[in-house]
Amino acid sequence: MNIISDIYNKLGISNKVLRLADEAESALTDKFKKIDSIAEYNQAKVTLAMHNNRVNATCFAATTGYGYNDFGRDTLENIYAEVFGSEAALVRPQITCGTHALAIALSANLLPGDELLCPAGGPYDTLEEVIGIRPSPCSLKEYGVSYKQVELKEDGTFDYEAIRAAITDKTKMAEIQRSKGYKTRPSFSVEQIGELIKFIKSIKPDIICMVDNCYGEFTQIIEPTHVGADMAVGSLIKNPGGGLAPIGGYICGTQECIDRCAYRLSAPGLGQEVGANLGTMTSFYQGFFLSPNVVAGALKGAVFASYIFEKLGFNTVPKSTEERFDIIQAVELLSAERLKAFCEGIQAAAPVDSYVTPVPWAMPGYDSEVIMAAGTFIQGSSIELSADGPMREPYAVFFQGGLTWHNAKLGILTALQKLVDKGLVKLD
Repeated sequence: MNIISDIYNKLGISNKVLRLADEAESALTDKFKKIDSIAEYNQAKVTLAMHNNRVNATCFAATTGYGYNDFGRDTLENIYAEVFGSEAALVRPQITCGTHALAIALSANLLPGDELLCPAGGPYDTLEEVIGIRPSPCSLKEYGVSYKQVELKEDGTFDYEAIRAAITDKTKMAEIQRSKGYKTRPSFSVEQIGELIKFIKSIKPDIICMVDNCYGEFTQIIEPTHVGADMAVGSLIKNPGGGLAPIGGYICGTQECIDRCAYRLSAPGLGQEVGANLGTMTSFYQGFFLSPNVVAGALKGAVFASYIFEKLGFNTVPKSTEERFDIIQAVELLSAERLKAFCEGIQAAAPVDSYVTPVPWAMPGYDSEVIMAAGTFIQGSSIELSADGPMREPYAVFFQGGLTWHNAKLGILTALQKLVDKGLVKLD
């Protein structure tokens, strides 16, 4: 028994599970090399932006109160804009999460009488109350914004003719979700999103195209704002925070859109001029710097999970052989017991709260009970090792994150071991 097997055995992983892991790693060598090459490019791109914006120690100084003349905050926003190929960016600790960032972008750029179109099926679950699909105080619907969506075709592609028919004079914004969310459809590449944006703007050029970019940052060498998106929106406790950002969100886009978002976040007339960084700058800068390689580790874990569970006969989205455009790996486990066991394994492998047993609960913003496993340093950080899923058919688990590849690997192996120990999966 070698030294690696010995330490994994101490973590409760059997040799039978380790043999399957060795097979998977050998089969995925070329995939891992491609992921590393994307990370290398993106690391250089982030470094170049930091060089061009002359990052220095004064950028990390804390500010309080109004936050006037916050050099570090303003420089970081310039770096995001350069990396994302956008005119401007809003990157703030006052943005509490991805849903908050999306709500700001929507409410800042939609007025009473406008219509919001989702051309790629329904939005992520937590946006349903923001939009008013499910009634909620302060929803867009309550303020007179109407909503329309076009479902994807059965093969997961855009229904261009239905989108054409849906666009009217009232259509002000198209919201495109890059990641699969809690659906088992493929996630969209930046190139696919660019084609959709080009088509929408060919029909009505002044439509604002906003991309929910959560989970997708740095999985490719370009972002949606490089291909025509007026806004790309995300959370700093996902990919771009690199596991270090303790809170925050970003919106990159056109100057006009970002100005309006800043007025919505603070107040009309104040905009980006206010907003103290409260000592978050070091983690924001360092997290963004590390992000390309943290994302690479998470991608390797996702491919690894897909390969293993395909071998065991489960449907996975995407397949281990397919291209990846976000860090999320869906596995249809087909029973509540398997979903619970998988999440128990992820929790048990975490560096924090490994002794806790996750249970389904009525999580705010979702229409069914959700089970979540996330023993994270930052609460709710889904760039860290985590897995979750709604307690409904097909009982799909959505695995993501891992601050390093080996962290992600251990999570998958522990999840598989839980399934084996409970007699829910059999290994040859």
